[in-house]
Amino acid sequence: MSEDARFGLDKHVRLLGPLPLDSGASLAPMEFAYETYGELNASKTNAILICHALTGDQYVASTHPITGKAGWWERMVGPGKPIDTERHFIICANVLGSCLGSSGPATINPATDEPWGMDFPVLTIADMVRAQAMLLDHLGITKLHAVIGGSMGGMQAVSWTALYPERVNSAVIIASAARHSAQNIAFHEVGRQAIMADPRWRSGAYYADDDPPSSGLAVARMAAHITYLSEAGLTEKFGRRLQDREAKTFGFDADFQVESYLRHQGISFVDRFDANSYLYITRAMDYFDLAEAHGGVLANAFKGSKTRFCLISFDTDWLYPTSESRTMVHALNAAGAEVSFMELSSPFGHDSFLLENPEMNRIVDGFLKAGEV
Repeated sequence: MSEDARFGLDKHVRLLGPLPLDSGASLAPMEFAYETYGELNASKTNAILICHALTGDQYVASTHPITGKAGWWERMVGPGKPIDTERHFIICANVLGSCLGSSGPATINPATDEPWGMDFPVLTIADMVRAQAMLLDHLGITKLHAVIGGSMGGMQAVSWTALYPERVNSAVIIASAARHSAQNIAFHEVGRQAIMADPRWRSGAYYADDDPPSSGLAVARMAAHITYLSEAGLTEKFGRRLQDREAKTFGFDADFQVESYLRHQGISFVDRFDANSYLYITRAMDYFDLAEAHGGVLANAFKGSKTRFCLISFDTDWLYPTSESRTMVHALNAAGAEVSFMELSSPFGHDSFLLENPEMNRIVDGFLKAGEV
């Protein structure tokens, strides 16, 4: 099989559904944009589902069509890498509500032939997972060798084990949590208000004019990006160094390197992401509380689970600190599930799961190989 066939890019399918949603609404039909890597074996037992984070996408190990950048997890996914495309068939789908081809606010509402905008139904993480299950059904995959995700992807991964325990052999949950904290909800609300305060947002109806609320979305991204880093990492990288100048301007230009960096992050983000999608996905994350549907007891979500779990956290991650991973580990232990856990040292905060980390690579590689025995 050719390399192009093995790495089947820009796949798209429409499924009729309907998909019942936690809100009481339903969604039909559903568009799915997804990428696959490697080959599905004859018994369809070597599939791994990778779940992406808030601002991620399906281009986990292939070139992004808008930015031209390499896939966001090429360090982890590929031939001979921890998530090995020589051994496994990898699937990564753009989540519902996002803006890279799956159904979301920017896609067409079949009832109106216009973009959904804010008429798109509000989603939850569980809704996203149920949609992924429908996609896997379409692909003929009844059981996953593993489901893997970091950050919001970890929320999806752990939800898979609760919603479809019989379909998941192993789960790798990195830099994540079993529910969104008050602090995280607060940061998301700042971002949403920045978007909605932009005059160009127009209650979400900005698609026809091709004039999105870029300023508000950029500010939302800047605020969020601070939470992905660590104080030590920011100090080491930028400190109080000035940006391309010898002295302060005594004005409101980007005097400091860290200011210039955040502005760049905000400006570059608006070229690849939709403001309404940001509203919907952050809301889905805020609603996430895995214990809620299980009598408020997290261990009940894993009762009787035969899934193998691997949890990884980072010592400088203050967005999803190690305490959140330990909460999941304690619940898994209480449920009698098989779980391994490691806190890794990194100066890069929450973003550590996206960066080169040989120890994380070793752990994931060993965990997946042990599951093949």
